[in-house]
Amino acid sequence: MRAHQIMTRNVVTVSPDTTIVDAANIMLREHISGLPVTDGDGKLVGIISEGDFIRRAEIGTQRRRARWLKFLLGVGREAADFIHEQGRKVGEIMTTTPFTVSEDALLEDIVAIMEKNSIKRLPVMRDGKIVGIVTRTNLLQAVADLAREVPDPTADDDHIRNRIVAALDKNDWCPFGLNVIVRNGIVHLSGVVTDDRARQAAVIVAENVAGVKTVHDHLCWVDPMSGMYLNSPEDDKLARAS
Repeated sequence: MRAHQIMTRNVVTVSPDTTIVDAANIMLREHISGLPVTDGDGKLVGIISEGDFIRRAEIGTQRRRARWLKFLLGVGREAADFIHEQGRKVGEIMTTTPFTVSEDALLEDIVAIMEKNSIKRLPVMRDGKIVGIVTRTNLLQAVADLAREVPDPTADDDHIRNRIVAALDKNDWCPFGLNVIVRNGIVHLSGVVTDDRARQAAVIVAENVAGVKTVHDHLCWVDPMSGMYLNSPEDDKLARAS
């Protein structure tokens, strides 16, 4: 399998001038743990993740090093820590050289990069622009959906997937973090909905695409106000059966 077959396509991004507070609120609202950072031309310039919020002055978790260690590390390192702990904009605390992959990257290579560099997400690039993102959640979903013996995806499966994604993208109710996996005409939909009618509509969109045999609903429901989270009825049924 390759990156484009499991990646999330509707990528939420921020700019370097986005405030830390706004970035944190976006991550909480969208239920994501990291945000690619793009400039005005759409070029990827960095990435910000939950780890960048661990050492912050607001919560009193700044690094406290012994004086001798500060001397060894130098004033530059101390200044860098200060910027990261008290910077007010994304551009001041983001990782400026994020690892990326292409759409054709093999999943085994993606996992190797994640493990070697202790990262949880990889922006997927095409011609210098971000077209998707692969996260550990995407990999987990792929394992959950495809652990049984299934053939490799065919060209027809890729076409079906592209048609489903394009059809869903047109709608305001399109699930957040939409992920579509197709094998032998069998479709697995995952992502987040805030209204059960959006779940039904998404399943119908997939069912109406030529070549689709069956649609499996893994869309979870989240209450925007409370953050309460429910798995899809299909996944709940499987969990009870096991």
